Amino acid sequence: MKLYKFIPYDKNLVSKARELRKSETEAEKIFWFKILKDKKLINFKFTRQKPIGDFIVDFYCAQLKLAIEIDGEIHKFQKVRDSERDNILKQKFGLRIIRYKNKDVLKNTEFILKDLVKIIKKYNPT
Repeated sequence: MKLYKFIPYDKNLVSKARELRKSETEAEKIFWFKILKDKKLINFKFTRQKPIGDFIVDFYCAQLKLAIEIDGEIHKFQKVRDSERDNILKQKFGLRIIRYKNKDVLKNTEFILKDLVKIIKKYNPT
């Protein structure tokens, strides 16, 4: 596997990512503002709607090589596609992918935060 200092991306996705940041879902807003923004609760820098390769991930931490996806109802019907996408991101760029459901973020933010902290400690025990 090739190691990237800078992960390449399709430049045509930049404007789409910008639009996605402007039209984020309620779950994405909560996840960003209550959990990730300004390193308030987790001491790692994350970006929103990050182009990586031919895809855009909801949240990304370069330091951990960690992508987080917040899945809405549509993802119930595209499990195979999501799995293939996750595998490409893992195989090609060495990323770790975490998926949370919209409803869990909206109804159980505290659990999501604890789970994410536990996962980050596993990936970065320092």
